[in-house]
Amino acid sequence: MPTEPHDDRAGLVVGRPTTLAPGVQRLLAPNPSPMTGPGTNSYVIGGPASVIVDPGPEDATHLETLAALAGPDVQAICLTHRHVDHAAGAMRLAAMTGAPVRAWPKPVAAEHDIELTDCQPLADGERLVCGDVRLSVHHSPGHAADHVVFLVDDTGLLVAGDTLMQAATVVILPPDGHMGAYLATLDGLADLAPATIAPAHGGLIATPIDEITRVRAHRLMREAQIHDCLSHTPKTPEALVARLYPELESALVPVAARQVLAHLIYLAEQGRAQEHRVGWCAPGGMP
Repeated sequence: MPTEPHDDRAGLVVGRPTTLAPGVQRLLAPNPSPMTGPGTNSYVIGGPASVIVDPGPEDATHLETLAALAGPDVQAICLTHRHVDHAAGAMRLAAMTGAPVRAWPKPVAAEHDIELTDCQPLADGERLVCGDVRLSVHHSPGHAADHVVFLVDDTGLLVAGDTLMQAATVVILPPDGHMGAYLATLDGLADLAPATIAPAHGGLIATPIDEITRVRAHRLMREAQIHDCLSHTPKTPEALVARLYPELESALVPVAARQVLAHLIYLAEQGRAQEHRVGWCAPGGMP
């Protein structure tokens, strides 16, 4: 199946494959939503031996297009993590191609995860060979405990999953998501020095280090704001959301409260916040 020449400015179109770099093709899945933006980006890497990263939803047309792009020699179906918008189609695509599903080991599925059977583990630092293309696996927890990214050799393109996304902030939902782990992952991504970031949602990020620096600063700014709101009187995450985001739509408050909770947990781990039965406060607050 032919692909269009790379022109990320043209935007993302469902069902229309785009070549991002030699041996790397992107296909947008038909699952747009407030949480996924335009939808989930699936990637086909290599050729004629190939790897598929993040098959996305269990949509027959999308999976058939992915299988056609990948060709008859699919080595593996790799997941950046098990969230439904990334992994729901994995087992069906495995049955279609005969390729194994591979992901970071996770003994118990989290609340937004897909249960996988016969999943083969990925390892930190592992190198995958897909025809003439080679890529390395890097554990990158924070958004999810089992999150990994894939760095493509030669091109420096980083298939980043949900560690970063274009024009949006990654959601960190505890307990599977962890703010401290996410900040450490951002540092690890900077150490990889990618030339370009291919996220799971949205278009290419052309200035990776600038974006990593911006996102890290934003997280630390939000952490400082939450810390400054704490007193000796406990407050719930929802109360902090009302103070920090007074214009937020009511439908988004529960997700924002979980995000604030992630910051509170990390502040508590640093000894800068304390949890009580009725809420969170500064250390030494309500007995």
